[in-house]
Amino acid sequence: MTTRYLAFEVKEEDNVFTSAIVEKEIEGVPDGYVLIKVEYSSLNYKDALSAKGNKGVTREYPHVPGVDAAGTVSSSNSKLWKTGDSVIVTGFDLGMNTNGGFGQYIIVPENWVIKLPEGLSAKEAMIYGTAGFTAGLSVQALLRNGITPKKGIVAVSGATGGVGSVAVAILSKLGFQVASISSKEEAIPFLKSLGASEIISRQDFEDKSGKALLKPRFAAAIDTVGGNILATLIKSLSYDGVVTTCGMVNGGELNTTVFPFILKGVQLIGIDSVEIPLEKRLPVWESLGGDWKPQQLNDLPKEISLNELPEYIETIYNGKMRGRAVLNLTTITKVK
Repeated sequence: MTTRYLAFEVKEEDNVFTSAIVEKEIEGVPDGYVLIKVEYSSLNYKDALSAKGNKGVTREYPHVPGVDAAGTVSSSNSKLWKTGDSVIVTGFDLGMNTNGGFGQYIIVPENWVIKLPEGLSAKEAMIYGTAGFTAGLSVQALLRNGITPKKGIVAVSGATGGVGSVAVAILSKLGFQVASISSKEEAIPFLKSLGASEIISRQDFEDKSGKALLKPRFAAAIDTVGGNILATLIKSLSYDGVVTTCGMVNGGELNTTVFPFILKGVQLIGIDSVEIPLEKRLPVWESLGGDWKPQQLNDLPKEISLNELPEYIETIYNGKMRGRAVLNLTTITKVK
């Protein structure tokens, strides 16, 4: 059986990358795979890199980006999943070198799929997407290492981005005082609406003194940008402080010393949301649909169509995205 569908596809010709909405085909479902009709996807920075031709993300073109997808199993050749199951797929190779969620259908291995958690619609799952899942993993790491609201303030860097904005909202829901670090002064009302108790200018926060330690300021931190911001956060933590790291838009280098770790017992925890096993994904998704679900969740995204993707890809690629962009694939006219 051949499934025809529409997708946002990126092509390469003479080192020039172009995109268009094209008709594609999937022929049959191999053993151990499922065909999913995508209802919603979401836009992440990695999708923008793929759409721009970054070979570190996507090696071969033409290609359909989209590292996230939520929808319904359309056809299954798997003992784990049946037609009609509501599911989500994030991470693994989806949208990187496997055609992703910027199309009406995806075909993926059975072990990439998880059941849509109770408490979440397909759209809400994609408001979270990889960014929200990464925020959830970061919050989980803080909680598992003894960080509670009584310990003190938690800082979040890159707070207007996808990971940062969801992290601020979740931490606020859990009763934490949250200090949001951002370079965007115009985003102060947005950050306060998410529950941030303090807004810190990135320019004022970033330390360039070269000191090994700074005055203790935060009980913990969720860093989404890397570079000197992460180094400053490490130096600014209280005793037994914990900082998670998941991004490097501010740089992949980390210029610091061992002093915060051996004098204050600080912990630095790396967050991976791509290859993390399914059994570790499920508890986080269940929490995202349960006690962690912010009241503001549905206020976070801008809902967009396939036709609007190029505009929003430019926005997130240039670091100007605020909150989340959710791709609605339920209103596309069917391919005849």
